[in-house]
Amino acid sequence: MTSAPAPATVPNGGGHPDDELHAPSTGDPSWSETCWFTFTVPERELSGQFYPYFLANLGVVGAGAYFWDPSGDTPASCRYAKNFWHLPFPTTPLTDLRLDNGLRYRCVRPQAEWELAYDDPDGDELHVELRFTAVAPPNHLFESHLDQPGRVTGTIVLHGETIPVDSFGFRDRSWGPRTQFGPDLQASGADRGGYSYATASEADGFHTITMDWGTGCTNLHGYLLRDGTWSKLATAERVVTERDADGYPVTVTIDGADELGRELHAVGTTRNRFAFFINPNLFSRNCLTEWTFDGITAWGEDHDNWSASAIRRAHRDPVR
Repeated sequence: MTSAPAPATVPNGGGHPDDELHAPSTGDPSWSETCWFTFTVPERELSGQFYPYFLANLGVVGAGAYFWDPSGDTPASCRYAKNFWHLPFPTTPLTDLRLDNGLRYRCVRPQAEWELAYDDPDGDELHVELRFTAVAPPNHLFESHLDQPGRVTGTIVLHGETIPVDSFGFRDRSWGPRTQFGPDLQASGADRGGYSYATASEADGFHTITMDWGTGCTNLHGYLLRDGTWSKLATAERVVTERDADGYPVTVTIDGADELGRELHAVGTTRNRFAFFINPNLFSRNCLTEWTFDGITAWGEDHDNWSASAIRRAHRDPVR
């Protein structure tokens, strides 16, 4: 197998190592790295996200851009969806990324601020210029994953219409082996899970990644930000209390507590929906969600995540 080029780094070396692509720790072909950003226009019930998926040992990168509102819920019916699975591995660093599908990232401040841009490579359907500014430090899971809330500002030009963006969004990054095989999610032993967050302000918000190991979707990783005080979540459970006829979540609850002993009770109502394979063994129902917690109403998302085999079983035998 021809070895891939080493991940490019910033020449002056002045950034944070987790803002750059990591050198693979093994020669495993499944060694993967992601750099996901999500953002919304709540008043339009419009959601968008960028998802590059780097496979350094194979020398390729996949990269998708997705935009949806209540008018469509699949890649075929949504406002915009294009995903390229086999682009050349970038020669630019992640902090100044240029991909052949028109996606561009630039890190302005380490671990804090990014410029995001996209130009539709096949026509004139979509142009994006956004800035992500963090409102809290990254939350690390082990040494191979981080999540971070931020405010996203800028413009989207979608099918010729200029749409201002000024709302809270989110980003995450993962790096390490990530198998595409098996009946469960990424060899975790869980066949389904969730990814839920809301940000009301720089002082209030929450996030949880939940996995179901047979006793419901319970917290793997997350945080609670309340009155400006941040703490990791110690426990949480995500329950889809209502699904529609197609299986999409309609209402979702999160109940848990952080490491400071503060309790979290959040109720979410989904406002749009989009279902797709974000990678070969991760089927996700992504929903813009209006959350209520601590007497606050805030926007965020709820992702209903399944392995490829589990989502087929769920369609045959629906579960919450």
